[in-house]
Amino acid sequence: MHDEPQTLETAASPARTAQPAAAVGDSSAPARSAPWIIRIVLVGLVLAALNLRPAITSLGALLEEVRDGLHMSGSVAGVLTSVPPLCFAVFGITAPRLARRFGPAAVVCAGMAAIFAGLAVRPFASGTAGFLAASALALMGIAVSNVLMPVIVKRYFPDRVGSVTGLYSMALALGTSLAAAATVPMTDALGGSWRTGLGVWAILAALAVLPWIPLLRDRGTGPATGTADVPAQATAPSAAPLRITRSRTAWALGVFFGLQATGAYITMGWMPQIFRDAGVPAGTAGVLLAVTMVMGVPLAFVIPRLATRLTNQGPIAVALALCGLAGYTGLYLAPASGAWAWALLLGVSNCSFPLALTMIGMRSRSSAGVVRLSAFAQSVGYLISIPGPLLVGVLYQHSGGWGLPIALMAGLMVPQMIVGTLAGRDRTVEDEC
Repeated sequence: MHDEPQTLETAASPARTAQPAAAVGDSSAPARSAPWIIRIVLVGLVLAALNLRPAITSLGALLEEVRDGLHMSGSVAGVLTSVPPLCFAVFGITAPRLARRFGPAAVVCAGMAAIFAGLAVRPFASGTAGFLAASALALMGIAVSNVLMPVIVKRYFPDRVGSVTGLYSMALALGTSLAAAATVPMTDALGGSWRTGLGVWAILAALAVLPWIPLLRDRGTGPATGTADVPAQATAPSAAPLRITRSRTAWALGVFFGLQATGAYITMGWMPQIFRDAGVPAGTAGVLLAVTMVMGVPLAFVIPRLATRLTNQGPIAVALALCGLAGYTGLYLAPASGAWAWALLLGVSNCSFPLALTMIGMRSRSSAGVVRLSAFAQSVGYLISIPGPLLVGVLYQHSGGWGLPIALMAGLMVPQMIVGTLAGRDRTVEDEC
C-alpha cells in the first residue's frame, strides 16, 4: 500500500504541522506500532468491513422467503427494514464508553463475535420475535464496529488515514454488493432454503473475529505499541473533557452523515422498484442496483485519499451531491431510457459515505476525540436516516407515482451540499468545544 506523504494533521491543517501531538492532548502519539501488529490490524479491518453489511443486504435479497417462512405480516416486515439504522443509532452511542473501558480493538473483536452469533442463530428462529432478536444482536455488533472503524484507523495508521480508510471503505462496499448479488444464487445452490442462505454468512463473520484476538490486551487510545498503553488520564490530566455537542462541525458532520445515509437507504430500498415501474425488466432492475452499489468499490478507495490531500473537503461533498441531483433528475425525466447512466450517477453520489468517514478522522486532533466524534456523528446521522425510506413509500402510495418521491430525493441533495461544505472546513472539534 502506498503511504500518504503527509500525516493526518498535515493533511487536515498545514498551519498545525509544527505543533507536537502532546500539545493537543493525544497523550501517546509519539509511539509507533510494531510491524506485525500493523499487518494484523490491516487484515482485521478488511475482514471487519466485509462483515458490516451482509447481515442487512442478504436479508433484503431473501425478504419475501423469510416473510413467508415466518408468517410475517407486511407491517412487521416494514419495521424490519427500519431496524438497521435504529440499532446503529442506539447501540453506536455506547461505543466510546466501551472503548474507554476495554480498548477499541477489544470492542471490535466483540462486535465481530456478536455479528457471528446473530447470523448463526437467526436461521434457526422459529418465530418473528426470535428472528428480530438475533438480527438485533448482529446489528449491535455492526453498530459499535461502525463507530470504531475510524478510531482504529486514527490509532494504528495516523499517517495513512486516506489510504486505510479507502481500503476498508472499499471492503465495506464489496461486502455490501457481494451479499446482495450472491445470496440468492448461493441459496439455490445449497438446496433452496432461506435459512441456509442467511446462515452461510456467519462463516465470514467467524473469520473476522480471529485477527482481533491478539489485540485484546491493547486498551489504550493512542497509537499501538504492541502492549497495553498507559491510560490517557494518567498522561494528560489537564486535558479538558470534550463537549462534542457544542461543536458546529460535529453537528454538520452528523447531519451530513444522516443525509447521505438517507440517500443510500432510499436507493437500496426503492431504486429497483422505480425502474420496474418504468418498464425495466425485474432482472435488469436488480443488475442496475448492483451497478450502483459496485461503484462504491473503486471510488471508496480513491475519495478518502483525495480528501486527505485537501485542506477543505467541501468541494468533494458538493461534487458528489451534484451527481446525485443529476441522477434523480434523470430518474424523473427518463427513468428507462437513461437507466444505466442514472445508476452510475447515483452510485457515485453514494460515495459520500467514505468521505464522511474520512472527515470524521480529520476533524479531531486526538484518538479520544475521534471516538467521541464518530459516535456522535454516526448516531445522529442514523437517527436522521430512519424516516427517509418510509417517507418515500408513503409519498409513493398516496401520490400514485414516483414524481413526488423523486423530487424529495433530489431536494435532499441541496442541504447535503450545505452541511458537507460546513463539515469539510479546515478545523477540528477541539477548536470549538
